[in-house]
Amino acid sequence: MEKILRKHFIFYGRVQGVGFRYRAYSAAIKLGLSGFVSNLYNGTVEMEVQGTEEEINRLVVTLDQTKPIRIEGIDSEEIPVKHKEKGFRMLN
Repeated sequence: MEKILRKHFIFYGRVQGVGFRYRAYSAAIKLGLSGFVSNLYNGTVEMEVQGTEEEINRLVVTLDQTKPIRIEGIDSEEIPVKHKEKGFRMLN
């Protein structure tokens, strides 16, 4: 069984007003991931996502290949797993 991890992301670029949160939500649900995605006041998008490294990478690649989303930069770090978390939420 693959290790479950949790990552915190900040996405930069054309990531608000282009369906980023909806696309992240839909893809995360299909991949069976948990976490959340949220617009931030400065025009970036924050996402915490939990699953296998392969599933998380697949989510990020899906978002990067979706038009008109244009990811110009990503900050990411591994953070502690939330063992009781269920589902993926779209905030704001």
